[in-house]
Amino acid sequence: MEVRRLVITGKVQGVCYRASMAREAQALGATGWVRNRADGSVEALVAGTDEQVAAMIAWARRGPPAAQVDHVAVELGDVQEAAGFSGFEQRASL
Repeated sequence: MEVRRLVITGKVQGVCYRASMAREAQALGATGWVRNRADGSVEALVAGTDEQVAAMIAWARRGPPAAQVDHVAVELGDVQEAAGFSGFEQRASL
């Protein structure tokens, strides 16, 4: 299982980024979560196969049509945290 933590910056709040990311993850079969952060960015933890995670990172760099993604920081995620996921959820803002 691959696990990556993403921090997406740009015009990514108020453009249905979280809901769109959740739909994309569900379509791909990836698990994890996504939430807005107080600094205007979006944070996500994505888990799945190499291919699922790579597809989610590629999607995050585009985002939904109304978004303008400036940067996606990608870090290793916590495998233990991701082990309990059964789907992809939108979490409350941080």
